[in-house]
Amino acid sequence: MTSKRYLIVAAKFNELVTKSLVQGAHDVFEAAGVKASVDTIWVPGAFEIPVAASKAARNGKYAAVVCLGAVIRGETPHFDYVAGPCASGLMTLSIQTGVPIINGVLTTDTVEQALNRAGLKHGNKGADAAQTALAMVETLKCLDS
Repeated sequence: MTSKRYLIVAAKFNELVTKSLVQGAHDVFEAAGVKASVDTIWVPGAFEIPVAASKAARNGKYAAVVCLGAVIRGETPHFDYVAGPCASGLMTLSIQTGVPIINGVLTTDTVEQALNRAGLKHGNKGADAAQTALAMVETLKCLDS
């Protein structure tokens, strides 16, 4: 990988949660000294994250793509149609492209659970995703040598 740029793909749906995840990721990238090399794009929802991540992974500009969002179970089967396909799409894309596509899309039963994982009580999963991206870039660099 020649690029050291990172991309955050964030879902606008459940934006209250996602904004906290994005902030957590930016904090980690800043602490690592790469904040100036981070781009952020917003997509409508978690279902749209894989296509944006695909475009980014295939253009050769990014060393890793961090995908952030929140799919919260409700009274309809919407959760089932979004959460699994999003995760599956991201994993397949990462394997196909060799670019670390980090799945930081929360899948929770309640808004409270999502907020807790976005920085309130259980750490910030956006920060965890950014740390994973940094680690995977280094790991793949070792495998290339």
